[in-house]
Amino acid sequence: MPEFENGRTVETPTEARQAEPGPSALLLLGISTVLAMVTLGGVWMVFFKT
Repeated sequence: MPEFENGRTVETPTEARQAEPGPSALLLLGISTVLAMVTLGGVWMVFFKT
């Protein structure tokens, strides 16, 4: 239960850090990882494949 002091919520540092990355953060990580792999694969195909 949150504690209130002067009309404001007071949390301990541990309580304040308890955020969960939502699906949007997971989606962003996945898309950026796939995009990096495709980009590096394209660079490898153009410059290093003989």
